[in-house]
Amino acid sequence: MTPRARDTRGEQPTEAPAAPDSRAHDVELRLAGRVVARHRTRPELPLRLGPRPFLHPVTTLAGTPVTETGPADHPHHLGAGVAVPDVEGHNFWGGRTFVRGHGSTELDNHGVQRHTGCTRRGPAGFEAELCWEAAGRALLRERRTVAAAELAAHAWALDFAFALTNVTGGPLSIGSPATNGRPGAAYGGFFWRAPKEAAAPRVFTPDGEGEAEVHGTRADWLALAGADWTLVFAGASEATRRDPWFVRAAEYPGAGPSLASAERLTVPPGESVVRRVVTVVADGVLGRAEAAALVRAAVHP
Repeated sequence: MTPRARDTRGEQPTEAPAAPDSRAHDVELRLAGRVVARHRTRPELPLRLGPRPFLHPVTTLAGTPVTETGPADHPHHLGAGVAVPDVEGHNFWGGRTFVRGHGSTELDNHGVQRHTGCTRRGPAGFEAELCWEAAGRALLRERRTVAAAELAAHAWALDFAFALTNVTGGPLSIGSPATNGRPGAAYGGFFWRAPKEAAAPRVFTPDGEGEAEVHGTRADWLALAGADWTLVFAGASEATRRDPWFVRAAEYPGAGPSLASAERLTVPPGESVVRRVVTVVADGVLGRAEAAALVRAAVHP
């Protein structure tokens, strides 16, 4: 069924999402005697924002925030988590949907990721079950595993793995604006929205420098370096390293590996898409050599 376009004439601009009314179900990650991340397990959000569990705030060991949620430029950007703009035509990213031949369009096609329980929970990690629902039925079951580990006095690692299992009776197709006709917009999968600062962050990989050079390329890791923080995202599995990087710096700071870049990703019934990203969260501005060394320590301890 083709989703219906929304009539948005006369609507007020969407406001940034408010903090959830209750945090009773949130999960905190603690290192070095302090909270370094909070998993918003059951956020109360408008359907248009693609309601889903996410990590925010995530901070450095010194307490500098390195995630942003509900920014004015993209109210549906929610910290760090998993978001996909097209699962069999349903939007689990939030905001408008890119429609071939029509561009970005408001549609009544938003899905919801519902937290169904934690199978393991501790001060430095947890394992959770989620159900991805749209149009009154479950499409995907997600198993999410998150762990935190200290690397150095100025850096720690966030290990984020997810498995998306097709729970329908037929194949599911995962796409992106790029596969739907918008060049360079292959976002979808693990995604991290960083804080917007006065200057755009530096973007680099082991062999590349700058947003234009590294966007859409494959590399073992990709770094965003802000005013006094650095995030280094590393593909921690062979499948994840095959995904090209989606990165933005000039328009807004955000990055993640692309699940559907050049073509749609088909998931047969009962099968799973599994990815793992380890993010180095560091105080200060790292150079290429130190970023590489911390990735080695985080991915291959």
